[in-house]
Amino acid sequence: MAKYVSLVKIRGSVQNPQKLASSLGNLASEVDEYDAGIVESYAILGEYDFMVVFDAPDRNAAFRASIAIENQGLDAQTMEIIPIEEFANIVQE
Repeated sequence: MAKYVSLVKIRGSVQNPQKLASSLGNLASEVDEYDAGIVESYAILGEYDFMVVFDAPDRNAAFRASIAIENQGLDAQTMEIIPIEEFANIVQE
């Protein structure tokens, strides 16, 4: 399975942090519906509010998972990622 990361921004302002936490909890089940699975998620300081790392069997599933994230009222920039060791092997070939 390929691994992807979504850098996420909250749309608008947060009026209810509990509701935000609940919607992030719903995110895992939404992403699961598209054959993807959240591996890790983090709240982050800076330009983005959250980082979500997920596995998907192919690019189409990754697109659907990214749309599921956006359906939660979040803006996401999603990218495919690979481990450094795999990158090193690619560039050595």
